[in-house]
Amino acid sequence: MTTTDPLLSVRDLTMTFPGKRSATGRRGAPVRAVDGVSFDLAAGQTLGLVGESGCGKSTTGRMLVRLLEPTSGSVTFEGKDISRLSQGALRPLRRNIQMVFQDPHSSLNPRQTVARVISDPLLVQGWSAADARRRAAELMDLVGLIPEHIDRYPHEFSGGQAQRIGIARSLATSPRLVIADEPVSALDVSVQAQIVNLMERLRTELGLAYVFIAHDLSVVKRVSDRVAVMYLGRIVEIGAKHLLYENPQHPYTRALLSAVPLPDPAAERRRERIVLLGDPPSPAAPPPGCTFHPRCPKAQQLCRTQRPLLQLAASREVACHFPGD
Repeated sequence: MTTTDPLLSVRDLTMTFPGKRSATGRRGAPVRAVDGVSFDLAAGQTLGLVGESGCGKSTTGRMLVRLLEPTSGSVTFEGKDISRLSQGALRPLRRNIQMVFQDPHSSLNPRQTVARVISDPLLVQGWSAADARRRAAELMDLVGLIPEHIDRYPHEFSGGQAQRIGIARSLATSPRLVIADEPVSALDVSVQAQIVNLMERLRTELGLAYVFIAHDLSVVKRVSDRVAVMYLGRIVEIGAKHLLYENPQHPYTRALLSAVPLPDPAAERRRERIVLLGDPPSPAAPPPGCTFHPRCPKAQQLCRTQRPLLQLAASREVACHFPGD
């Protein structure tokens, strides 16, 4: 890996789940939750992954750390394809790729003390119990918790404090990449800001790279360098944050941004709100052509028959036959 190579490179990542069985025992159509996702992430940068619930962004994050095995495609980390490694070969690499989960309390073992929760990754990597405990105390201080509370249990902490424990656990092995799966969506708004500021500080101090998964576009704007918008398992627009927020090219991106409230009441009243009709199609039976065309206000006949590929438009990549206004 050279200094110009991306830290993480994802190519045509796909995840297909078998269909559910009906009461008669017949299996339904397979569900393609992620359909050909590709992107690069440089060291020290943050990629925001956004979209409606069910679009496949969390499934993508879980495949990046091999909690789910991809159906096809590749995940290359530091120049090495990790998508097909055995669990034994993958174990040494796991120290460099960690994950923060959405619900802090459900992701922490209620039977273990905070010391054990944070130090578990170190014990797996061969650290002694004493060294792992010292490291856990250091990490508690780093994320803004009182090290003297190291022998408490997760239920004795608030939601924001529990998420700080989850972040501390993800940092135990000094990773280079952290996958953050909606890390603030289960928290109060005031606590969300604290966690976002903490993650930004840690990125600067530790040189971390993030894949930040969220549905809140205002949070993603705060933390990201680049943003990828997903719809029905596919990336429909990806580019630098300022370009995407100031001049979105895909109709779906424009609709998402129009739903973000503005702090200025006068500007909020003046702007156009784009309301999409209907619900997202089922990933078990996606429509032909562009999967967004049943809800797109500018769809034409070409959109109904031909799937658009990501292509350069206005200095970012857009999967749309008719990008722009």
